[in-house]
Amino acid sequence: MLARVHESSGDIDALQKLLDSSYAAAGPHLLRIHAPERRLKAEQIVERLSGMCLLALATVTADGRPVVGPVDGILYRGAFHFGSAPDSTRFRHIRARPHVSATHLPGEELAVTVHGRAAPLDVRAESSAGFRKTLLDVYVPRYGPDWEDFLDSGVVYARIDAERMFAFAAPSE
Repeated sequence: MLARVHESSGDIDALQKLLDSSYAAAGPHLLRIHAPERRLKAEQIVERLSGMCLLALATVTADGRPVVGPVDGILYRGAFHFGSAPDSTRFRHIRARPHVSATHLPGEELAVTVHGRAAPLDVRAESSAGFRKTLLDVYVPRYGPDWEDFLDSGVVYARIDAERMFAFAAPSE
């Protein structure tokens, strides 16, 4: 995991407001499982999810069926980001129906789930310079300097603009 955190205090405040409003609208079953003492605060999410974290990302087919698949998730500025090929089924779904859900679930001890809309972004645009740098910081040490060429080869990225987010951590033993 990277020690670097990219969230500003405003990003963390916005993330905490999202968590609070999500739990305020949650149903009784989820609230029984996500008891207040088990909920992660925004600062804890940011600390735990630096670097790459595997997400199970759900998109929706034209006839309303969910399709789930793994993606590399990057938490940056308080939002999950992920990439894929421009001709992937995943991005075909997103272009037509941008609603997505994603969960980071490394085991029973931690779960972070987000529901929202995928917003495609251009990693070569000046407005994405910080995110691009984060991607290079994560992947170049793993795959070598040629990974930047891969990034520029047409891979597409999206940010999940969250409407709801839930974060659960089991108590430490």
